[in-house]
Amino acid sequence: MESSANARLARRSLAVGLASVLVALVGCGTEPAVDAVPTAGEAPEAETPVAAPTIGPGSPGWVDEERVLAAAAEPGSWLAHGQTYEELRFSRLNDVNRQTVGRLGLAWYKDLNNRHRMQSTPLVIDGVLYFTDPWSVAYALDAATGEEIWRFDPETDRRSMRYSCCGGAVNRGLAAYRGRLYFATFDARLVAIDQATGEKVWDVDTSHYPSHSPYTITGAVRAVAGKVFIGQSSSEWGLRGYLSAYDADTGELAWRFFMVPGNPELGFEHPELEAAAETWGGNWWEFGGGGTPWNAIVYDAKYDQLLVGTGNGAPWPRKIRSPGGGDNLYLGGVIALDPHTGRMNWFYQMTPADNWDFNAAQDIALLDMEIDGEMRSVALQAPKNAFFYVLDREDGELLRANQYVRQNWATHIDMATGRPVENDDMKWDEAPQWVAPSNAGGHSWQPMSVDPDRGIAYFAVQDMSAYYMLPKEFVETGQWKLNDGFMSLGVEFGRPGRDGVPPQPESKGYLKAFDPLTGEEAWVVQRATPYNGGVLATAGGVVFQGDGGGQFAAFDADDGSLLWEFDTLGAADSAPITYEVDGVQYVATLAAGGVRNRYNDGRLLVFKLDGDLTIPVATAPDIDIPEPPALTASAEQLEQGRRHYNRVCVWCHGMGAVGTVNADLRLMTAETHQRFQAIVRGGLLRDSGMESFADAVTAEETDLIHQYVISQTIAAREVQLAREREPAG
Repeated sequence: MESSANARLARRSLAVGLASVLVALVGCGTEPAVDAVPTAGEAPEAETPVAAPTIGPGSPGWVDEERVLAAAAEPGSWLAHGQTYEELRFSRLNDVNRQTVGRLGLAWYKDLNNRHRMQSTPLVIDGVLYFTDPWSVAYALDAATGEEIWRFDPETDRRSMRYSCCGGAVNRGLAAYRGRLYFATFDARLVAIDQATGEKVWDVDTSHYPSHSPYTITGAVRAVAGKVFIGQSSSEWGLRGYLSAYDADTGELAWRFFMVPGNPELGFEHPELEAAAETWGGNWWEFGGGGTPWNAIVYDAKYDQLLVGTGNGAPWPRKIRSPGGGDNLYLGGVIALDPHTGRMNWFYQMTPADNWDFNAAQDIALLDMEIDGEMRSVALQAPKNAFFYVLDREDGELLRANQYVRQNWATHIDMATGRPVENDDMKWDEAPQWVAPSNAGGHSWQPMSVDPDRGIAYFAVQDMSAYYMLPKEFVETGQWKLNDGFMSLGVEFGRPGRDGVPPQPESKGYLKAFDPLTGEEAWVVQRATPYNGGVLATAGGVVFQGDGGGQFAAFDADDGSLLWEFDTLGAADSAPITYEVDGVQYVATLAAGGVRNRYNDGRLLVFKLDGDLTIPVATAPDIDIPEPPALTASAEQLEQGRRHYNRVCVWCHGMGAVGTVNADLRLMTAETHQRFQAIVRGGLLRDSGMESFADAVTAEETDLIHQYVISQTIAAREVQLAREREPAG
């Protein structure tokens, strides 16, 4: 299995893992990929045939392939998730430029009453702005005034928040296509609504096994070729990743491509999986395997294919997931699929045998570049693993792989094989240690912007490390059990200063202007927090980005100098856009949550030159931490409580019980403390999104968690009281 079938396959890491049989299996298939196991889609609620869209061909608001392909002729629109099919997020508008951006001011804003993570990219089509909030509520607003035209609430099950990997619900946006809008919900449904009226057309469950509740979706839908495409999240919940294609008119499942093979004894849903199964070991299917394509789905019009970023392995350690080795296809790479049939054209794997949660679901940009004296149609991606890749879109050939952030897991990328050369000194599954980048990646979901004239990519970079350790039970017994229905990482994180764990390297966040061909940095700006937002660059020489500290800023595209900034009073880490209505250029972004003890409930903020609105400042002078019940646990019991808290609660309520999106548990009232068991195990607040966790923790473990929260509350209250005792001035 180490040799390739032909010269083209030899240039791809796929070829290292697959024999020539794969070429015969996937070469020129014309029938749809087979979905041999239970299908996902329910019948559309609307009767068939589905009523025609209110907006017809050629009417204002109509978006189809022809219009998106001609998007350069209307730079004032934002027609698709990445603006165009190329997803460069580079605007030709230039009224807001280096000289004028200092006059930028707030034109209007929309309060959303939602403090979850705001990561949606709005669309602007013929004067109407469409977007989704974290609970997938869709809005249509007048793009010039913010006046609401309609809103549609899909009634996402709030209890699905239990299955969030990272604290709260997320939705990254919608697709406009042939008179309808399409978007997914956090509880894994795909919804079609009439673009003009906001009325529901159809609504289907995308879960492969509907009874398996951890399926969630955070990504934005794409639509082309009469189909709607969506992946899903939640690799760490014992799942197999897949990309699904639905008929845009009826909502019927057209095809589904699984990113990892299932149990070979049950057969394979499509032939690509038979070859992939040879790159896995052990009983991987008992753990799910992962590979969820939770973000990047890009339509390559030149080659009529979808380029999809595939997710990480699950559980994370390959020793648990696939004992005996193997590249574990199709994890951690970019896969090219035929949008009509679901068959694979090619696959390139950035991180074979992923051992770090280094998924490649990050955004992908398409353009033509001169490389080594030849014009090539390329795909650009900066995945989690710290290397920026340039791939030939025709066949997946690796053209460049340059390091963009500090890392220590690999010595380099071997350009002859296309594979990373792992650093033998950094095998954390043999000796626990700090690995860079962390599981958060050198770059994550935040969309980058690419200037096609300069060939420069602007994107958020995270310089962070994580201390990886194998689970204690696996080290001692060689066995590990999937915690079915709950997040199961298969890894523990060491705590600096305890158990011999050295201090954590400093975490930093940057905005970088990066040349993907040379690996040179045109400029670098350090931001206030490690986690920062998506990027928008414009022909006016301005680069926009928000940060986790609340500053939405504009930088000079030449040197990165700060030109303008605005305090959003919330985490400004979304994906900004710019558009034009009646000759006026606007810049829009979303902000959510509270930072530095200032709060908002989520807003869409829209700016224009000489805008003069202000947003209300809601400042809490000091968090009033109530006196908690008495602490009765021993130090050993508190440590047990901390471990149970980090296993079950940390994803929504934060490290150390310091909540930002969801409840800050240090602020519990005496009544809430009394009802702790009833809330955690009894589901007392399930209608508010706090589902029962009786299947995750026992009553004794819940008491230990409660004691740990009390200890954190006492510590925070002591800090508060000490500040109050400090002399004034």
